[in-house]
Order: sequence, then structure tokens, then C-alpha cells
Amino acid sequence: MTALEGRRFLITGVLTKDSIAFETARVLQEQGAEIVLTGFGRARRLTERVARRLPQPVDVLELDVNKAEDYVALVADLESRWGALDGVLHAVAFAPEDALGGNFINTPAESAITAFQTSAFSLKELGRALKPLLEKAQGGGSIVGLDFDATVAWPIYDWMGVAKAALESTSRYLARDLGPAGIRVNLVSAGPLKTVAAGGIPGFQTLSDAWGRQAPLGWDVTDPEPVAQTICFLLSDWSRAISGEIVHVDGGFHCMGTAPAAAATAAAETASAEA
Repeated sequence: MTALEGRRFLITGVLTKDSIAFETARVLQEQGAEIVLTGFGRARRLTERVARRLPQPVDVLELDVNKAEDYVALVADLESRWGALDGVLHAVAFAPEDALGGNFINTPAESAITAFQTSAFSLKELGRALKPLLEKAQGGGSIVGLDFDATVAWPIYDWMGVAKAALESTSRYLARDLGPAGIRVNLVSAGPLKTVAAGGIPGFQTLSDAWGRQAPLGWDVTDPEPVAQTICFLLSDWSRAISGEIVHVDGGFHCMGTAPAAAATAAAETASAEA
């Protein structure tokens, strides 16, 4: 029996087979867990279509993270379906086009607010809504969100970077407030992957190329499995003493001051100049 067998999880953000959310759902099912996916509006059809490619059939429930009534219906369904919930993956993020791609200075307030509400505030809303179910989980419930390192400013990422900084802070406050109910909250900061979300970021290739040069372990932008496996660990009882944490799954990119090749070139140029 695995640490996930028989456990019940809600997975948001599944749109295509190459997404982190889809890969997480697949690994969870292979480890014996039960899952339910969410989708909303016309995009829900995409979720239902890709869900057919999972190892086992799965239901897709309606959830627009910016609609209060969707949370009410979601909780009612999960309550009648399972009575409790072991964990949830928050894999939802969105920023309007004018909030990305180097347009930081000119982005209007309403676009920045949309990015914040959808990408960060929704983590709090999901935690608040699911708290009654998560606190019933044996060994404690788990909330895991998807992050992209917000400690620095990235090219092209702009207000989504600000939203991710808000997500990181939100996760810590949520960990504080839900901890007494036995619910842990953590984030996984993944390296860039070729997903639908990445396709919506103008100049994404700039980020993915940087990872190839700087990550000491290397980085495969087409392989979401290492990220999904880390998420599954954080959803399992094996992480029952971890909360308020940001786990980097990025090939070690985050710990490097600059790319090794660039550093070697700079050192060589300095030595040549001194000679």
C-alpha cells in the first residue's frame, strides 16, 4: 500500500496532457488515489477531453475560481461524494496579455488586479471553501500550489511575477490560519515547462533557454513528471510536518548566481586582462 492509496484529491488546472496538473493526476491515480478534476465554461470541454487520457475515468466539476457560487456547488458535491478531502492542487493562474511581455510600466490597474485575483487570491478562496472537508482528512489535509520563483524580477513575466509573489505570501498566511485545523499549505516552484500557460507568455523561450544554461542538473522543458512527483509527496502523509514551504523543482537553477558557462567566460576574460 502506497502513501496515496485510497486518498481523495481535487485537481484544478488540467487543460492539456502536457500540463503539470495532468501529470499530477496521472501519478496520483497510478499510486491508487481517487481524484476529481475541475474546469469551467467552454474550457471545461478541454478538461473533459484530456481527462479521457488518464489511467482511469474521472469526473470534472465546474469551478471558476472567481465565482463564489461555484465554490458552494463544489463543496456540496465533494461532501456527498467523499465526505472528506485529503488534498487539493491549486494549478490556476492567469494574467491578461497587457500584463505580460515587457509591458509592466503600462499595465492598467484592472489587468494587474485580474492577475492577482485569479492567480493568488484564489488560493485563499480555495482553502477557505475546502477547509471543512480538508480538516476531516486522516493525518491532515494538504493544499499545494504551483509557483514560479518570485524573489527576483524575470524578463517578460511582469505582473504575473507580482501575482506569484502574492501567491507566496498568501500561502504562508494560509499555512498560519489553517495549521490549527491540521491542514498544511505548500508551494512547488517549478522550472519552465512547455504548457498552455507558458504558451500565453510572450517570449517564453527567453526563460526556457536560461534554464538550459544555468540549471546544474539540467532541465527538460517537456517533462513535468519530476514536478508532479514532488507535488504528490506534498499531498501525501509523508509531508505531514511540512507547511508554509516553497519547494524548488527546477534542476537547481534557483541556487546559482549565474550560468556556469557565463561565470567561466567572465573569469577567463578577467585573467586575460590581468595578464
